[in-house]
Amino acid sequence: MPTTNANAGSGKKPKPMPKKQLQHFEKRLMEERRRVLKELTHHDELFSTSQQASDGDLSTYSFHMADQGTDAMEREKAFLMASKEGRFLWHIDQALRRLYKSPETFGKCHSCGEDIAFERLDALPHARYCIDCKQREEDAKK
Repeated sequence: MPTTNANAGSGKKPKPMPKKQLQHFEKRLMEERRRVLKELTHHDELFSTSQQASDGDLSTYSFHMADQGTDAMEREKAFLMASKEGRFLWHIDQALRRLYKSPETFGKCHSCGEDIAFERLDALPHARYCIDCKQREEDAKK
């Protein structure tokens, strides 16, 4: 059964989110943004430190091939985590743009136009879809 916007046929504009809630979500998004930037800085430090500098060995030869494999795996894991954090940062920045550009529509589902539940936005302040529309999107991908 499709969800419809209760205000769509009445000619009323959808009620914007109260200013206090907008401030709450702005704060949550900024906290997440700071956390992600801190993580990315940590990953950047890992990438910029060479293996030789990190273990104090000035020779270019590793003590053991297994050490080289472990080091390569650790760098790969760090890169994947940094990549994931980078995508998350992009989503946070997009949410902040939506909040600043059109605060009257922030917290509205991009699909059905209904309010996204406070609990969902509090957990995922960058969410663009209500839980029903997101579930339909996920089910369609299967």
